[in-house]
Amino acid sequence: MSDKIFLGGGGEGYGIPQEMALKYANRHGLIAGATGTGKTVTLQILAESFSNAGVPVILADVKGDLSGLANSGTVSHKLHEAFTSRAQTIGFDTYHYHACPVTFWDLYGQQGHPVRTTVAEMGPLLLSRLLELSEAQEGILNIAFRLADEEGLPLLDLKDLQALLVWTGENRADLSLRYGNVSTASIGAIQRRLLVLENQGGGQFFGEPALELSDLMRCDAEGRGMINILAADKLMAAPGLYATFLLWLLSELFEELPEVGDPDKPRLVFFFDEAHLLFDDAPKALIDKVEQVARLIRSKGVGIYFITQNPADVPEDILGQLGNRIQHALRAFTARDRKNLKLAAETYRENPRFSTEDAIREVGVGEAVTSMLQKKGVPGVVERTLIRPPSSQLGPITDEERKAALQASGMAGKYDQTLDRHSAYEILAQRASQAATEAEVAEEQAEAAPEPMAREFNAARRYSGSRVSRSTSRSYGRPKDTFGSALSEAVIKELKGTTGRRIVRGILGGLFKGR
Repeated sequence: MSDKIFLGGGGEGYGIPQEMALKYANRHGLIAGATGTGKTVTLQILAESFSNAGVPVILADVKGDLSGLANSGTVSHKLHEAFTSRAQTIGFDTYHYHACPVTFWDLYGQQGHPVRTTVAEMGPLLLSRLLELSEAQEGILNIAFRLADEEGLPLLDLKDLQALLVWTGENRADLSLRYGNVSTASIGAIQRRLLVLENQGGGQFFGEPALELSDLMRCDAEGRGMINILAADKLMAAPGLYATFLLWLLSELFEELPEVGDPDKPRLVFFFDEAHLLFDDAPKALIDKVEQVARLIRSKGVGIYFITQNPADVPEDILGQLGNRIQHALRAFTARDRKNLKLAAETYRENPRFSTEDAIREVGVGEAVTSMLQKKGVPGVVERTLIRPPSSQLGPITDEERKAALQASGMAGKYDQTLDRHSAYEILAQRASQAATEAEVAEEQAEAAPEPMAREFNAARRYSGSRVSRSTSRSYGRPKDTFGSALSEAVIKELKGTTGRRIVRGILGGLFKGR
């Protein structure tokens, strides 16, 4: 097995063959270029090559084209002659058609095995990003997660979080003294965001059984790395969910995988297609988190490759960590395009044989300007390269072929059925039911109690402002049917009248007249 990945070479007017050293493949990379210049095919051949080298791969299939990795290319394909001609031109003598080991995944569970995680594993930072919360709303979400830990309330799915937010609102007076202002308006805004997420199908993403990362890092019986394809064509309708899921997955890999130093080849390669979705309108705290993960995760044997239209879509601090670069054509139709083209050219190590800026503008479909890390991790000189043809099927597979692949998969049946364990929703519902039962018992005891105790109960109930839903016809007042009671009431009524007031004034006047 070779310790390098062959990317392409050259014919007349092109440079030396370009290869990526597996030893430096975990130093991350970039695949950039305008729409229709060949980024998807480049991603496909990289996935094939890593799989053949025994490296598992995770990638998102945004357009549905990458499912063809599961099938072998055929001589009947319309581009067969072009592929074989390209292979001869670049000296790819071992070129042949073959399929790759593939596992299909889907957050919605329609085109692949379901992918789930719990609300607790997602955490308040990423969840706030997903829900596009304000700073005040994010603060309340952090309070809710803190309460879940203190109260022993497992947050597994969306209904757990929704129930916890209701409980937080009901106890906001006490919580505001401990954690700061907890407003019902902010809680209501979070609840509305959760409803929107649920309507977009995001509720299917939260729950159990949660995805085990080891299932993404498997090899087949022949030692080839498994290519995990996430169906993202429908997911792109909710770009926030797409970006947050991939960032969560990256964070989980960073937290769970052990340090391995500098391995001979990556333990896993992660392709992030449509990378601009991760950084568009992202808060600084989130970008700092991505930068930290990108900087440190290479020591855990994971390589990250961003696929985007323009290198400017990636923040500069992260772009500086992407050592292996494949730049397809950029079209400069506007002043801004020309500026971005110039900036992209300046990020490469210059080749005296040609202008990098001109090369990026002029390369055709299936060609690229490449620079790979060489000995001691030094960036190679930029070269114009003809990208090698794919060995697997170019284009999507049929629905029947996908169903057959799902049934034959080693993950069949493991994640298909949703589990609903005893969690925050059930615990809070049980507490509410128990409190209602205790209140009802207390009321019944008060109704059956002697008169003084009943008066104390009713006084306490009026003082607390609580309402008792059950009404009672029993009266605890003194009997009013005695002769003495009737006489007393008549005297008091008379004294309250005009004549009574005159009598009282006359008596008091007589008492104080001498003084």
